[in-house]
Amino acid sequence: MPAATNTDQHLRNFSRSLPMALLRARESVMGRFRPMLRAHGLTEQKWRLLRAMAASDGKLRPIELSQMTCISMPSLSRLLKSLQALDLIKDSPHARDQRSTEFALTASGRALVRKVAPHSEKIYAEIERLVGAEETEHIYQLCERISQRLGAGDMDEAGED
Repeated sequence: MPAATNTDQHLRNFSRSLPMALLRARESVMGRFRPMLRAHGLTEQKWRLLRAMAASDGKLRPIELSQMTCISMPSLSRLLKSLQALDLIKDSPHARDQRSTEFALTASGRALVRKVAPHSEKIYAEIERLVGAEETEHIYQLCERISQRLGAGDMDEAGED
């Protein structure tokens, strides 16, 4: 008897695939941000790292950055080198563990975040206008609940550029 093919198995309707629905929503949102990021010479991942560092009170270790930004460690290493070469971030030995490195924004990095921030906030305001403030808040709450209940997941390919 031949092996069952994918079409022989019962699968939910593709339109009801939660991962695909989340990806479509992500692409709809990111489609609004990409042109602005490109205009500032940034990729999505570079902007995520700069935003995470700007939101931090101090220096961050690579593992912290990976967890905050959902960027895998191999991709993160490449991105950190790239941002350092652009003089947007700097590294230093960790204060308590000299074997470890931590990263922070440079003055140029902080200036770039300040330059991009108003454009980013304008896009957020437009999304909120189109989706609705209440619905946007509900999306944040649902996403947080999903993350809490299902766990962090595998970041090997999460949102890689």
